[in-house]
Amino acid sequence: MSAARPLTALRTIAVLAALPLLLTACGYGSESTDDGKQAAVAADAKKLSADEVKIGYFPNLTHATALVGVQEGLLQKELGGTTIKAATFNAGPSEIEALNAGAIDIGWIGPSPAINGYTKSNGKNLRIISGSASGGVKLVVNPKKIKSLDDVKGKKIATPQLGNTQDVAFLNWIAEKGWNVDAQSGKGDVSVVRTDNKVTPDAYKSGSIDGAWVPEPTASKLVAEGGKVLLDESTLWPDKKFVITNIIVSQKFLKEHPDVVEAVLRGSVKTNEWINANPEKAKTSANAALEKLSGKALPADVIDPAWQSITFLDDPLAATLNTEAEHAVKAGLLEKPDLKGIYDLAPLNKVLKAAGKATVDDAGLGAE
Repeated sequence: MSAARPLTALRTIAVLAALPLLLTACGYGSESTDDGKQAAVAADAKKLSADEVKIGYFPNLTHATALVGVQEGLLQKELGGTTIKAATFNAGPSEIEALNAGAIDIGWIGPSPAINGYTKSNGKNLRIISGSASGGVKLVVNPKKIKSLDDVKGKKIATPQLGNTQDVAFLNWIAEKGWNVDAQSGKGDVSVVRTDNKVTPDAYKSGSIDGAWVPEPTASKLVAEGGKVLLDESTLWPDKKFVITNIIVSQKFLKEHPDVVEAVLRGSVKTNEWINANPEKAKTSANAALEKLSGKALPADVIDPAWQSITFLDDPLAATLNTEAEHAVKAGLLEKPDLKGIYDLAPLNKVLKAAGKATVDDAGLGAE
């Protein structure tokens, strides 16, 4: 099967999925939550070039820079009188749709939806402006059914969504094992079952899946249910680092409000610095933010191991994004993309330089 045909199918799925979302009052229905809340702003705070900035992120620990940055007011502090309006999403495609529609201006998101969003718009809708997190992805299995990596063959393994970052990584790992799976249907030597992270633990408990290749905290939730970590994805990457969360911005907003973008980046850099200097306080803050969003905090046996497996950093690890794109091409989910211009790291490097930190590289994929 050629790469073009699966890509067409993937685009069709994304468009069809987006239609009902666009008809809802909030704009994205069950795929997002607009909390309607704005962070407290000092009465005498000076506004930047925009009255507000609309940001999006997931209620996942891999998005803790946003969770903590909002929770602790670190992002708002840098924005002065420009207020934050936050929305949370369950999946990357819906966040990309929100960015395209102007419902958000800046978002924390995984590499695969960023790549897909950029290529589908012919490089006209977004730029990646920073990294945020690395790691935090594991293959967790039922130890009664799967005792070794070779035992994964013939089993039912969940990933969060067709074509999402973990789905692409798992399909690539399967291919490297020499096994065959049809990327679209998930059928083959391994049954790849696309399952929302929210229901994956229940699917595991019921026995309808034998394991899952998932991000935190879903991986640690499975371990708490008796699962075993068979593989940490970080072990497959040089220096055990790979991008799991980027920060993206709409090109329109970047052009019209560079001061706001720079302020958000200052807040992100300072948030990551605070997280790394205060890991226990930051973990507590992230959990409090998750409790506000979901109504339930994560128990210690879930959040503790999950938190330890994630690295928070400003470097977007651009070379690993390019590798992830190559994995998607190999899986038949993407035509070979032209990613030149996907990054604009000039604002981030300005912030890093001013803070006395080392600048970061775009691996030759920067905007002219």
